[in-house]
Amino acid sequence: MRFLIITHVLHKKNQNQYFGYAPYVREMNLWFKHVDQVEVLGALEDGIPTDIDLPYVQRDIQFTTIPEISLINLKQIVRTLWFLPLIFMRLCQACRRADHIHLRCPGNIGLLGCLVQMLFPKKIKTAKYAGNWDPKAKQPLSYRLQKWLLSNTFLTRNMQVLVYGHWPEQTKNIKPFFTASYTEGEREILKERKYDGRLYFVFVGSLVSGKRPLLAIQMVEALNKQGRKVQLDLYGDGILKSELEAYIKAKHLEAVVRLLGNQSKEVLKKAYKQAHFLILASKSEGWPKAVAEGMFFGVIPIATDISCVSDMLDGGERGILIKPELELAVQSINNALIKLETLKKMSALAMEWSQKFTLDRFEKDIKALIQSTPK
Repeated sequence: MRFLIITHVLHKKNQNQYFGYAPYVREMNLWFKHVDQVEVLGALEDGIPTDIDLPYVQRDIQFTTIPEISLINLKQIVRTLWFLPLIFMRLCQACRRADHIHLRCPGNIGLLGCLVQMLFPKKIKTAKYAGNWDPKAKQPLSYRLQKWLLSNTFLTRNMQVLVYGHWPEQTKNIKPFFTASYTEGEREILKERKYDGRLYFVFVGSLVSGKRPLLAIQMVEALNKQGRKVQLDLYGDGILKSELEAYIKAKHLEAVVRLLGNQSKEVLKKAYKQAHFLILASKSEGWPKAVAEGMFFGVIPIATDISCVSDMLDGGERGILIKPELELAVQSINNALIKLETLKKMSALAMEWSQKFTLDRFEKDIKALIQSTPK
């Protein structure tokens, strides 16, 4: 089987290997185990792979390069329009060669892939929609268009669409799915945490406005001012790093808050095992990977009620759902901290739920998807 991936993920080439964003590549490597040939259609950028990049395990990949496109400003829009004919041509050629077409959505390339795949109704296809599938969510037009095209079983034939969460009134090709980070062998029985002493919080994600890292810092700052012994470590990088560093310095929080940058899977795993809480006050998410990872080791999530988060947290039984307002968020945390036995139960429930979604199960489900023939 010749397996084609159409993706917006930026890649780097180093020593005849292609590298990409680690969680995405780690997942695609599982798909590759069950196909004969692989073609990746995406953009290449210059640079050396970093700690958040991984290589594809399949070394004889055919990589079809397309220009990176964007609609951020007028210059980028004009550039995108200029390259559209070339991109469409390469998309059509790659789809014609493929036995199985796999789309990664949402994204600009994913949107183009959604349009081109309609020309190949008899090809077997899957799509991974890694964004928020909530039908009521306020999203850009391009995202809504991709969701409409993917769920339209007249325009999109022979396609299984993998989405995060369970949503009512979906077409038959929409399949609730998940993402896994750890194997069955990585399950551990950890020592029960105590919540009446020093509390360790972590934030794992990009330092961008959509993830609200400043709000995470301010929440821990407020708890510190109330006399609680707290520490927050932020793992990740992004355009807000300098702003956050300045805030920490101005508020004299150096002993309470640390910015630790992008770290390896093993470093994050160690942090999860020590942490009491994980804060993710995002504006939007697909499958909040950091939340599921933390829960795997009994970390209690403190998260906004977006996308499938409430489903993951069972409405607040497996974590603390907050409003993205400082005073209300801190109040929710304090309300939880006075119920120590409830917190222990919440941690146990979080671990029990997350450990159902292992890489072993993930690979088994992927294999079933590849071998099935949707109509």
